[in-house]
Amino acid sequence: MVERRNTIPILSNVMLRAENGELALTATDMDLEIVETVPAEVTQAGSTTAPAHTLYDIVRKLPDGSQVELDSSGDNGLLTLRSGRSNFKLGCLPTEDFPQMSGGELAHQFSLSAADLRMLVDRTRFAISTEETRYYLNGIYLHATRSRAGETEVPVLRAVATDGHRLARVEIPLPEGAGNIPGVIVPRKTVMEIRKLIDEAGDRISVALSETKVRFGFDTVMVTSKLIDGTFPDYERVIPTGNDKVLEVDSKVFASAVDRVATISTEKSRAVKLSIDRGNLVLSATSPEAGSATEELEVSYDSSPLEIGFNSRYLLDITQQIEGDGARFTMADAASPTIVRDVADPSALYVLMPMRV
Repeated sequence: MVERRNTIPILSNVMLRAENGELALTATDMDLEIVETVPAEVTQAGSTTAPAHTLYDIVRKLPDGSQVELDSSGDNGLLTLRSGRSNFKLGCLPTEDFPQMSGGELAHQFSLSAADLRMLVDRTRFAISTEETRYYLNGIYLHATRSRAGETEVPVLRAVATDGHRLARVEIPLPEGAGNIPGVIVPRKTVMEIRKLIDEAGDRISVALSETKVRFGFDTVMVTSKLIDGTFPDYERVIPTGNDKVLEVDSKVFASAVDRVATISTEKSRAVKLSIDRGNLVLSATSPEAGSATEELEVSYDSSPLEIGFNSRYLLDITQQIEGDGARFTMADAASPTIVRDVADPSALYVLMPMRV
């Protein structure tokens, strides 16, 4: 997380705080802070900051199982690192200059399983916008709402991301304590950092929220992040309700066929055309330089014939999130948004804008 080159020197450092049999290591870029706590034999409590990448490179090159001794008790402003016959002295910066983010209580607190957080992140992060001018789309919108299940409405925690070309909406049953959370936009960088930590986490992950900050607690790691200060658009307006043409196809077979046909499509447009008729789908792509490709698939489809084009990369991003065997495409015409769902899992919904081909 720490950048090698930083205009603010202290941000290239990691803060080390030793007390009560633990060593806490803190890194920050002033928008995001990560604190990890590890057991340590503390003979004298204290804190300092040291160059993160230098410290990491030293420890990485030590033999496995090496004991490391850290000492900053001298008055020369140096951190001494000893291990076996190795001895290093590193320049430090004062801890009072190190930005603090994790202080203070956050009003809303709940917990959810690692599997649920992984699903919310994995099934939405591909649709996060990278366009900096629309900064309010540069993250995942997390909020509590109600979702219709048959005739009833059930409370859910919902994650939404969109870049204007595609939208991903995923929900889980509302965790206890999350009913009154404000709608928040968790930045892309934070999303990527917590995704790395989920696989090493225990069963439960704690979440604390305010209007401006979010904190995720993994066993020995605490991630605190600023939230994006903006209003997420009313995404419900772009989810079509009148689409009447339904195509069902084996998602793995479909994804493989799209991937093959897209080999021919131009690098810029990545366009693939779907020509759909009763029980039959023909995927095709053409390129002035590379030639053309077609592939035919058996599908479930009973409506009038339809030709519609999509960006193949976007199609693959969505079909990769479908874990069941069947993908359901609900379409209106060649110019209107298409809904994609996992036939076996109603918790996720994807919207994809078509393109001219």
